[in-house]
Amino acid sequence: MHAQQMISSHPQVSGPSNDALIRCIEECFDCAQSCTACADACLGEDMVLQLRQCIRLNLDCADICEATGRFASRRTGTNESVLIAALNACEEACARCADECERHAKHMEHCAICAESCRRCEAACKSAAGSITAQH
Repeated sequence: MHAQQMISSHPQVSGPSNDALIRCIEECFDCAQSCTACADACLGEDMVLQLRQCIRLNLDCADICEATGRFASRRTGTNESVLIAALNACEEACARCADECERHAKHMEHCAICAESCRRCEAACKSAAGSITAQH
């Protein structure tokens, strides 16, 4: 990932980088990919009807992770309170998706991999949200 390099090269960024936010950006994009792939793998399973909730949560999580990663990558101007809200929503989506994937992880490796990715992203979002001071 190039998040650190891109943010460091931004003309309106000065001072030390927010490493928690950069890690979060990377985890968000990784999680979005894992969730998308897991949903597709679930669709390929013979028991696809029993995996509807897992697929739904995978797709919801992928969408919010991608949006949060894009949102957090923007450095022109400020919108800290909305960024914190996005990070909190992403943390929640990752937690729910991980919970569901963990239910299937013993029998489906793709769900085990996805649950791990979701847990990493959940932790990264929590850490990043705590590293930002909202300005009103």
